[in-house]
Amino acid sequence: IANGVEKKIIVNKFNPCSSCKGTGAQDSGSFHKCNTCNGSGQVHRVTSTFIGQMRTTSTCPTCSGEGQIIADKCKACHSSGVQRGEETIVVNIPAGVGEGMQLTMSGKGNAAERGGIPGDLLIVIEEEKHPFLQRDGDHLLFDLYVNFIDAALGYTTDVPTLEGKAKIKLDA
Repeated sequence: IANGVEKKIIVNKFNPCSSCKGTGAQDSGSFHKCNTCNGSGQVHRVTSTFIGQMRTTSTCPTCSGEGQIIADKCKACHSSGVQRGEETIVVNIPAGVGEGMQLTMSGKGNAAERGGIPGDLLIVIEEEKHPFLQRDGDHLLFDLYVNFIDAALGYTTDVPTLEGKAKIKLDA
């Protein structure tokens, strides 16, 4: 791609649930405070050792650190907050990208469960073979047959490019 291009692509991904808006609950009244951690999202344990007491803090196993439990789960997404769907995204592909290169679009990846921050979309470039142009690094090659008389006397001809045709002059 010589001057870069704007391309529309359709992405299959997880989007926030349209029914619960990504919360995973049937409605806003479906949440209640976790009894295990008392809403803090962490549990504290005190263990006695031979050198004294040791206190550890870990994520609450009941609410997974959220501090609240969903009583009435969303039936559309089964409380995950995401649903599989499609999205059309416009990608600006810069000039000079090649086979296997990756482009990153921040925040255009899968939606995170229960209203988290969406991930990044990674786009891997695959080149289509051109009928008569070949890539050599950042250069394009075109095989042009020139007969002996034209090479000896010089001549002007059109050669194909990615944007159309270009006129070149071959000196004698």
